[in-house]
Amino acid sequence: MSDERKAPAAARFRVLVTGSRTWRQGDLIDRALSALRVEHGSLVVVHGACPSGADGYASAWVMRMAAIGRDVVEEYYPANWAKFGDAAGPIRNRAMVDLGADLVLAFIRDGSPGATQCARYAESRGLLVRRVLA
Repeated sequence: MSDERKAPAAARFRVLVTGSRTWRQGDLIDRALSALRVEHGSLVVVHGACPSGADGYASAWVMRMAAIGRDVVEEYYPANWAKFGDAAGPIRNRAMVDLGADLVLAFIRDGSPGATQCARYAESRGLLVRRVLA
């Protein structure tokens, strides 16, 4: 049993992960999230629920941390492609940003339009954004 206490959701550092579906450097995502967990203790990791790329790596990291008793929770918001078609990604990204975050980590490969748009929108809403480019 872990001796770490669970923080209330409001006390957890909230990080939104956005990134390319073709992102392949999971180690960079692992290191970034691990550093935030060490710094802040408790995390909420928000992502767009794409099984590949940055979202998939972020989700896998949360599962590994939760399995060893770390105070890390996941919020995921899949795009509704059936209802919104090509607009589904941007609609979902804006909704995630509008929920707020202490930090946005944007893992952008080959100028990914979705992750780039999400990062720009987050900045326009006053959120702190860190971009990692590949």
